[in-house]
Amino acid sequence: MPRTISPEVARRYLVLRHFLGPPRSLPAEPASVMRVFERLGSVQFDPLDIAGRNHDLVLLARVNGYRRQWTDDLLYRERRLYETYNKGLSLVPTSELPWYRVSWDLYRERFEKTTFQEHEPLVKELLERIRSNGPLTSGDVPARAAIDWFWRPTNQVRAVLEALALAGIVGIARRDGNRRVYDLVERLFPAELLAERHPIDEQRRHKLLSRYRAHGLLGPAGSGEVWLGTGPRAVDRPPQRERLLAEGKLVAVQIEGRREVRHVPAEDEHFLDQAERELARGEPPGGVPAKVAFIAPLDPLAWDRRLLRDLFNFDYLWEVYVPEAKRRWGYYVLPILYGDRFVGRIEPRVDRKAGVLRVLGLWWEKGVRARDGDLRGALADALEAHRQFAGVRKIVRLPKSSAS
Repeated sequence: MPRTISPEVARRYLVLRHFLGPPRSLPAEPASVMRVFERLGSVQFDPLDIAGRNHDLVLLARVNGYRRQWTDDLLYRERRLYETYNKGLSLVPTSELPWYRVSWDLYRERFEKTTFQEHEPLVKELLERIRSNGPLTSGDVPARAAIDWFWRPTNQVRAVLEALALAGIVGIARRDGNRRVYDLVERLFPAELLAERHPIDEQRRHKLLSRYRAHGLLGPAGSGEVWLGTGPRAVDRPPQRERLLAEGKLVAVQIEGRREVRHVPAEDEHFLDQAERELARGEPPGGVPAKVAFIAPLDPLAWDRRLLRDLFNFDYLWEVYVPEAKRRWGYYVLPILYGDRFVGRIEPRVDRKAGVLRVLGLWWEKGVRARDGDLRGALADALEAHRQFAGVRKIVRLPKSSAS
């Protein structure tokens, strides 16, 4: 039988297991970045750098004094993390590479019959350049005629390098800004890790488990984006989920008043116990005064938009792809978490040239006492943490805001 929990416990559980009870609770050190990845397993990468890149915002909400260089070092110098496709382009622990290489193998099988055959001379040329001269970018090679590539025509050099990376033949040695610098995977990862193989069925089950590890309280349905890459067909997921339950990796829970059964990672069940204790005692999350965190648009906590509406009474749409005239809020707006409630949304923008963090908009949810001194102080602390992360001199608040 599923464990029954109240909506209040469900909210508190999510905040606690996401290192957000309270926010910025992890020590100011690179090891804290790995602690987040060890629990969540996978964090989406998005190159947009408006208020900070998505994965940096995820970590900033959880790690005190977070610095983006810590993650860059873990990715491109220590290589304890690497980029791969999980739920979209994601950062995952390198130790789990054998469990994520299914996407490499499937792309390699596909491209060997298409792209690698059609552009064989260029494939050989690029691999020889890397082998002989070391890492390169698409800009290091004279451009060739554009070809159709995924969503748009693209220079052949860029397309073939991307194909080689998707197939696991080359990898990202580093990024210069958003420009990817490629090297042979055998130079980037230990030979024994590359040699380790697991059946494709087990890899897909690991990818399915990764979604529960990242979010913490997923149901059987939800947006297709949440499950992208876990298997070619939706009907394959229920048997895999049942296997994870039988292996003791997932635990079934049911939120009072809701019909669907959801699942939590078994290793996180103690957070349900903690949530129940705290609420019974009337304590705030983590037993300390509530703090504010700005939640990244692709933060795992915000993956299930329906759950945000149902459980937190918060309707969030990332409007970065919405035409400006149709936006309700703004281009890069972040939810504001206060304790275990979403109380509003904010549009911060880092202007490094001017040395300022601009607050373009601030909107409070209906019924939120925006003039409450504790909330205002917590908001000021979160903005100061963001300013320090951005490395700018001051915060500039613009007048576009609403309050209740």
